[in-house]
Amino acid sequence: MTGPLPLDGVAVRGARPDDAAAVWPLVVAFAPSFVPESAAFDASFATLLADDDALVLVAEAGDAVVGYLVAHRHATLFANAPVGRVEEVMVDDDARRRGIGRLLVEAAEDWAAATGAAYVALATRRAAPFYAALGYDNTAAFFRKVLPPR
Repeated sequence: MTGPLPLDGVAVRGARPDDAAAVWPLVVAFAPSFVPESAAFDASFATLLADDDALVLVAEAGDAVVGYLVAHRHATLFANAPVGRVEEVMVDDDARRRGIGRLLVEAAEDWAAATGAAYVALATRRAAPFYAALGYDNTAAFFRKVLPPR
């Protein structure tokens, strides 16, 4: 990430610890299949910010955080390089359709490319047309198994 990217007063930048309170309501709105817990969020937010293989971005409009993205970079055996994986992208309902999601995803792509990633992957259920418009191909089904707490 080289710096803020302007779009009608919107800037995308790396998240900072003091962004947690502004990101929290977006996380609550993002998670349809889990109920986010504040303490777990706080711990995860701090861990992600400290992880060199993780990227946490926020989109700001004025002094308000209106979106966020979480991505990871990890090694693979088959791709001859690391790969990037976008885990979460969320834009506030009132800020959608302004290009903010595109800015967040493009910033993650730039980060992945700068670190030598072979590709960026993500999973979606509701936003396939959005990602297709950004040049993503539907290449596989995404499966998950929720594990019981330990």
